[in-house]
Amino acid sequence: MEKLFMKVAILAGGLGTRLSEETEARPKPMVEVGNIPMLRHVMGIYAHYGFKEFAVALGYKGEFIKKYFADYGSLSGNLSIDLSTGQIKREADQKENQDWKIDLVETGPDTATGGRIKRLKDFVGEDTFMLTWGDGVSDVDIPALLAFHRSHGKLATVTAVRPPARFGLIELDGDKVVQFSEKPQLGEGWINGAFFVLEPGIFDYIEGDDTQWELEPMVGLARDGELMAYKHSGFWQCMDTVRDKKTLEKLWASGNPPWVKKG
Repeated sequence: MEKLFMKVAILAGGLGTRLSEETEARPKPMVEVGNIPMLRHVMGIYAHYGFKEFAVALGYKGEFIKKYFADYGSLSGNLSIDLSTGQIKREADQKENQDWKIDLVETGPDTATGGRIKRLKDFVGEDTFMLTWGDGVSDVDIPALLAFHRSHGKLATVTAVRPPARFGLIELDGDKVVQFSEKPQLGEGWINGAFFVLEPGIFDYIEGDDTQWELEPMVGLARDGELMAYKHSGFWQCMDTVRDKKTLEKLWASGNPPWVKKG
């Protein structure tokens, strides 16, 4: 049985330039879907399976994330205030009082993804840990992902996903449209969907702050036969653009968002 105290590392320090309408005032992982920041949606995926210890790499407007969680911890639930003494008594709201432990780690405003991961080394421990981005959600089965990682014994597992369909598929006979349909995900290749499982040995592949995780480290791991792919054909969606945000909002409004587990 997997150890539920395994750390989950989340990168939340990027600029989010393609979502500038939302990210001028806050980091992308704090853009809300259903009035809940994306970062909390991501954390909820892991927490559902009992993984509730997080190390979050901060960068761009990291103070926004710190303030959110500081206020969340101190202001949720009822407050009783004695103005004569200044004493404040908090009564936790059990529905909102999640038993998560979160390290919010400053990793530098200009640090690349690989550098941010390396800066989390002291916070994730010396054993297997998980890693994902703070702006993508999925219905990936985390226990199954971990079991796959354990089965092959390599340093790294990446969750491979199909990119969401963006365009309708037109089938032509000359100039005549003979069929039009929404382009299926299977029409695309596999892409990096994050939701990694990693061993501490991956830190040896990261040189420093300027290292992009998706370049030298992942290329090196693949070259050395240490990178395996867990194929996930279910739901996956990142939030890179306003269109992506609207897609997620629509799914949330449906009352049955696919990344939220019931029970």
